[in-house]
Amino acid sequence: MTTTLERPVAEPVSPAHPRRWLGLFAILGADLLNLLDSTVGTIAAPAIRADLGGSTSTLQWIAAGYTLAMAVGLLVGGRLGDMYGRRRMMIVGVVGFLAASLLCAVSVSPEMLLAARVLQGGFGAVMVPQSFGLIRELFGADVGKAFALLGPVIGLATVFGPVVAGLLVDADLFGTGWRMVFAINLPLGLFALLVGRRVLPDSPPTARGERLDVRGALLAATGMFLLVYPLTQGHELGWPLWTLGMLAASAVVFAIFLRAQKGLVRMSVFAKRSYSSGVAFVVAFFGTITGFSLAVGLFLQLGLGYSPLKASLTMAPWAVGAFVGSAVGATALANLGRHVLHLGLGLMAVGLVWLYVSMSIDGPPIAPLVVFGAGMGMIFVPLFDIIVGDLADDEVGSASGVLTSVQQLGASLGVAVLGTVFFANASAGAFVGAAKIVTLVALGLTAVTFALGFLLPRKAKAAAH
Repeated sequence: MTTTLERPVAEPVSPAHPRRWLGLFAILGADLLNLLDSTVGTIAAPAIRADLGGSTSTLQWIAAGYTLAMAVGLLVGGRLGDMYGRRRMMIVGVVGFLAASLLCAVSVSPEMLLAARVLQGGFGAVMVPQSFGLIRELFGADVGKAFALLGPVIGLATVFGPVVAGLLVDADLFGTGWRMVFAINLPLGLFALLVGRRVLPDSPPTARGERLDVRGALLAATGMFLLVYPLTQGHELGWPLWTLGMLAASAVVFAIFLRAQKGLVRMSVFAKRSYSSGVAFVVAFFGTITGFSLAVGLFLQLGLGYSPLKASLTMAPWAVGAFVGSAVGATALANLGRHVLHLGLGLMAVGLVWLYVSMSIDGPPIAPLVVFGAGMGMIFVPLFDIIVGDLADDEVGSASGVLTSVQQLGASLGVAVLGTVFFANASAGAFVGAAKIVTLVALGLTAVTFALGFLLPRKAKAAAH
């Protein structure tokens, strides 16, 4: 239930493209590939494990492998568009994503599936960052009309994506079962590919000839892997010393990355406490909602015995609440500033407490999920604009790019940590107790995020001057 958020950076206005709406639908098709596949781990993972086998950590890696690869790729994905052209990189991303989706659909082992999921995330990171620039090139001064459509489409995809996944797994079309969740990407991606090649503008690269910091990207990838792998596998392996060594090594590698990287991260932004606190906020917030989403999906299917479709329909009110909350958050931002984040986190806390109480009675009802989702949604739209509120205009682009990558890293950490907490406490089949413990952990993380909110800028970037 995560999306890649990015604050569009102002660019010179160009005339509107004659087939701009058709081009927009191609871009939306590409973005929907990412939105739909980010929900797969919540709904389809139990069915995948039942078919392919694997350990409990397999369920976590189905989600974490995708978001981890995207976290690394987003550090360079936008830059590739600047260097080689946005349309070209969008097409490369779509082609790679479709090939990886096909590999997912025909996987015969957990290892093959996880490798394909990593490929999906990597190509998704090449594909997604091109969207905003291409939309600006298509619409010129009318770009507001495009963004007015983009928000509701993303919101509806968030609502219906898990439901579609559950429906496909339950329908077992042509005996494909969970495989259709990945195969459905093919017609959507082919539309984006064929229409995109004909319609999207092929503007000259803005950074032709510049070099990409491959060493910096590899260091970032190494640091993220050293951090996420032991958190995902540690419990299952009994926490041997080398897993703790990997955690320590990740800090060293990240320190080397920050000193050695060239152009991937603009270090001046970290000199501002409000931005550094914002990075921590993003990790805690997206880690909480993504990890908790996976735990709830596993609890419904493994603990309560729900089918994938019933589980997805049970969780749909969560996404509906997020859809409504995002509209409220966008409207209230101008008047409330960062207080809108605290209001959203307060609603999340109420939903978690309510959910904790309800688990002892008859399983998670609709109302607490709606409340939790509404609070979560209130934070989505204003968050990045608030975090960059104290930055100079020329720092916003780099800072926003880092936040999109950190968002995905936070999602991977959330899946690793909350997934591990869930399975560590459900070893004897005590799924209700495990879900309640995860809910308490999520409540604690929400409290930490609430405290971090006081360190953020009081106003969003658009209203800071």
